[in-house]
Amino acid sequence: MSVSDQQQLWGGETTKAVANFPISGEPVPAPVIHWLGAIKGAAARVNGELGLIDPEIAERIAVAADRVAAGDYDSQFPIDVFQTGSGTSTNMNANEVIATLAGAPVHPNDHVNYGQSSNDVFPSAVHLAALDQATNDLLPALSELEAAFTEKAVAFHDVVKSGRTHLMDAVPVTLGQEFSGYAAQIRLAQRRVSHALPQVGQIPLGGTATGTGLNTHREFAARVRERLAQRSGLTISAPEDPFEAQGNRDALVELSGALKVIAVSLTKIANDLALMGSGPRAGIGELLLPELQKGSSIMPGKVNPVIPEVTLQVAAQVIGNDTAITIAGSQGNFELNVRVPLIARNLLESIRLLAATARVLTSKCVAGIEANLAGCERSAESTLATATALNTHIGYDRAAEIVKEATASGRPLREVAYEKGVDEATYNAAINLREIARGNLD
Repeated sequence: MSVSDQQQLWGGETTKAVANFPISGEPVPAPVIHWLGAIKGAAARVNGELGLIDPEIAERIAVAADRVAAGDYDSQFPIDVFQTGSGTSTNMNANEVIATLAGAPVHPNDHVNYGQSSNDVFPSAVHLAALDQATNDLLPALSELEAAFTEKAVAFHDVVKSGRTHLMDAVPVTLGQEFSGYAAQIRLAQRRVSHALPQVGQIPLGGTATGTGLNTHREFAARVRERLAQRSGLTISAPEDPFEAQGNRDALVELSGALKVIAVSLTKIANDLALMGSGPRAGIGELLLPELQKGSSIMPGKVNPVIPEVTLQVAAQVIGNDTAITIAGSQGNFELNVRVPLIARNLLESIRLLAATARVLTSKCVAGIEANLAGCERSAESTLATATALNTHIGYDRAAEIVKEATASGRPLREVAYEKGVDEATYNAAINLREIARGNLD
């Protein structure tokens, strides 16, 4: 059957849903639609192999579903993402579109939906979309960001600056140590996501309406999973328990939690970068961030930390998304969670935003960061917390007296220390900024 891209392919159930849910104007995320297509295509071929559907009809369904999976008909999925909580409306939408593409006598429910229920196929599509996007988009982006921080950690390994705790001067550290910490945060972020993905890869397909598998061939789910895994290269597995898989979306909540931790890590990192790059004269001025655009429409020459600012906004959105996902995940009742479209919307948005932000942070910020050597040296020399290195020589109380006097008078720490009876040899042995930064205080 030849079908124009402009022709309406959906049927009555889709039309009803469009009318029923004029909520956000935002459709179900395209990756969910694509995976619905992939599942429908694999299901048709398996049903054909099992003799449950005429092989010729099964192949026509599969070919049509493959085109949906390829994104050729995204415009034919107009239903708002805020819809019936099981995703039934979008599953019916997919059945109708694929049936129209496959041509008569293909029936949306009797053929395209054979062996399936919205309750198992729609959450399966959401799981696979999240698994796919996290594996092939987010994790590679995080890996690139980790590598960029690691490269800067090596480049800045000998750049000493003031440490800061409570936003107050602390003993010196190196810029390389700080960037090494950022790299580790991103490395651990990848690990957290990776640990969540095996659970996400457990899909409820084959459970039909309530997890019992009613109206589904006993080999159906395993054969479909095998086809999907071969097609995608993803690890897709049977649920540990069909009723667990049908009744809740805990795996998606777990993945969202890992994404929230990434957002928290990026918030800390972005704030640090913006603060260390503040200035150029009245700020901390330890980093030189890449200059990307004018920072003010009125103040000439002003440059703002725009990439850290974008990162902070995305992190806030992801944390908000996780809160909604947590609430949605907690609201399943008995054999089904009926907040799946909300979870899908927020989870896939979080994955997409974090992946894009990680790439932008890598290429437009971290890769171009330079150390402001003069600013780092100034802060390292200025921090009175270096007196900590005197503790083992003269005791905490005497060192505290020296710091108080230097703070009150504005005089150099060395000068006050000599005045308080610390001899030059002791002072020089204790106050070596690079050795202090490496933790060698003796």
